[in-house]
Amino acid sequence: MLDTILDSPLSSWLQLDTDATDHIVISSRIRLARNFDGVLFTNRNDMSSLEKVNSFSRSLLKPLKDVDGHQYSNINLEQLSERDRAILVEKHLMSPALEEKLPYRNLVVSDDASIVIMVNEEDHLRIQSMVSGLRLEVAYERVLKIDKAIEAKYPYAFDERFGYLTAFFTYVGAGVIGFIIIGTGLRASVMLHLPALTISGKITRLIRSIIQLGYSVRGLYGEGSEALGNIYQISNQRTMGTSEKDTIEQLTKIVEGIIAEERKSRQLLLHNDKEGLEDVLWRSYGVLQNARRVNGKEALTKLSDIQLGVDLNILPQWGKDSFNELIAITRPNFLSKYAGNDNLTDIERDSYRAKVIRQKLSH
Repeated sequence: MLDTILDSPLSSWLQLDTDATDHIVISSRIRLARNFDGVLFTNRNDMSSLEKVNSFSRSLLKPLKDVDGHQYSNINLEQLSERDRAILVEKHLMSPALEEKLPYRNLVVSDDASIVIMVNEEDHLRIQSMVSGLRLEVAYERVLKIDKAIEAKYPYAFDERFGYLTAFFTYVGAGVIGFIIIGTGLRASVMLHLPALTISGKITRLIRSIIQLGYSVRGLYGEGSEALGNIYQISNQRTMGTSEKDTIEQLTKIVEGIIAEERKSRQLLLHNDKEGLEDVLWRSYGVLQNARRVNGKEALTKLSDIQLGVDLNILPQWGKDSFNELIAITRPNFLSKYAGNDNLTDIERDSYRAKVIRQKLSH
């Protein structure tokens, strides 16, 4: 199963529905933060506690299969190469934070990679459910079943008044201060492709409005990352004072508003200067169709332009999953694996990236 996950450029949960017409919403994710009762939190860095949590997670494979019929595997991160761990980050299957902490860290992954449990990250468990499109409810229903199956076997740290106890730490000076954050432990997020809002310059004001409403806006790889390829992640920040259902409903409404703004911006771009827009999009298409070297950032920027051109029927149609697939393939670590060469120089990687994109566009 691990080889399939690492070798496949496109996880099944990233394959868009056949009725997707404008490719604005890429995926939805629900993540639950959970800690086991009576076990020291991960940020205490107690080896015996980390080992206990690791042992708990490895015993979950059969109970989880009984829940949804999927096969589950345990991936020991210490046994993976640095490149393979980086690929898991590039494919959104684990956080950069987990990649940096190896002892007793692992992933529990379903055969379709739509359920991933990060073990001993900032919390004992970070349970993730991922689906394509704007389907937060679907992701939540599946993760809830997984969550209940785990809690039936190993009770969580839970307070009747405050809810699930989850760990969060921040840095003050040179020290680390631990805090206990209480509530649902739920983080809902949606990944969006917003090229028209970015081109028109409206994205800055929109992001400011979203943040004022209490939501976070991140780039392609989450906190602290850049919005490469005009891809943004919108998620809730509050885990207290609101129910899981309300959190999902509120985020869905926010995202539906963003979708409407992106569609409006696309039509305004066409109305105000269609030839100018066509020029930008065709130039990006021409560059990637002919370039012999292209770096990762330029590739994602121009691939975003191409997908916008496809959505607006300006550029030739390509496969409905081509954009998502090329996002994965053109990332540096996956690209090296795709090429079968871990020792590619930057120039060789840029050359191979350009070749892969040319081949895709020629089909």
